[in-house]
Amino acid sequence: MAYTDTTARRRQNIQRSSYVYGSVVRQPSYEPEKRANKPQKRKTSRQVKKNRRQALTMSRGYVVFMALAAVLMLLVCIKYVNLQSANMSHAKKIAVMEEELANLKEENTTRHNAIVDSVNLEQVRKKAKNKLGMVDATDSQVIEYKKPSLNYVKQYESIPKEGTLVKTQTKKSK
Repeated sequence: MAYTDTTARRRQNIQRSSYVYGSVVRQPSYEPEKRANKPQKRKTSRQVKKNRRQALTMSRGYVVFMALAAVLMLLVCIKYVNLQSANMSHAKKIAVMEEELANLKEENTTRHNAIVDSVNLEQVRKKAKNKLGMVDATDSQVIEYKKPSLNYVKQYESIPKEGTLVKTQTKKSK
């Protein structure tokens, strides 16, 4: 029975509609009634209402947890701001110290140049020769030696006549 009703309706729909040639659609001869869009209220079951109420309520444990999390976040933010403040104050101190260092270096360079300019080596040489009796070294008094790998030499004993400071030891074969 159900099968015959649906097939009968399909046949009626096919007979009512006719094929339209072209791209223009026929307008109906009557204006359809416009329905007001009123929200339709559906009946909700008791279980759904119960689930909604339960979802909106919070247990004490959850409220305590959220409060502790908020307090912890507040403490972390305060600590972060304090660290930022300390970092900025250290940066300012470093800038002041760097400026002081630059001033001291400039002052040191100025004093060094003044000392170097005030000493005349020719006057020192004349004074040493005339007043202190210094004489120039002769060629026999000058000993040349091989330069060690370091930039300086510490003399713990007198320089040997050969002019060699570094001794190489040969290994004895067994």
